[in-house]
Amino acid sequence: MPIVKAGAEPLTFVFADDGLIPNSPMPFLVYKGAVELAGAHPEATIEKLFAANGWGAMWRNGVYAFPHYHATVHEALGIARGRAKVRFGGEHGEVLEIAAGDVAILPAGTGHQCISASADLSVVGAYPPGPSMDLVRPNKQAHAKALKTIPMVPVPQTDPVLGADGPLVRLWRR
Repeated sequence: MPIVKAGAEPLTFVFADDGLIPNSPMPFLVYKGAVELAGAHPEATIEKLFAANGWGAMWRNGVYAFPHYHATVHEALGIARGRAKVRFGGEHGEVLEIAAGDVAILPAGTGHQCISASADLSVVGAYPPGPSMDLVRPNKQAHAKALKTIPMVPVPQTDPVLGADGPLVRLWRR
């Protein structure tokens, strides 16, 4: 079982709807350095952690360099290697440095865009059970549609890092 560092608690951010990126009233969560990545296969370590906590439909890549969000699903991003500066929450959000061992959990509608990244950046993405991932580039029509779909996205039953008793479960109440 992957090791989550004792006392892991996420930072929380709430981003306002900016008219193009809806964001969410539920907090965006970032676990800094929470996952112990010793060994030659950090991607597999994060995949095992996410799977053990009921998150699937995983992929390995980076974070797109254009602003986007997901209007039908929540997303977890586990940083397996490297580091990146990512703008979360849209133009008026926050640029955060994320690095190996961090996990960011984005409620549906949360904007994200890679600003810069190390050459070795490797991210594992995952989703809770439910609809497949959609990719939305910000515009007025997409925003209007997203305002209807986002409230329909079910709250996950588990936190991808700490499971059924994790902070997401208590913080993401509608």
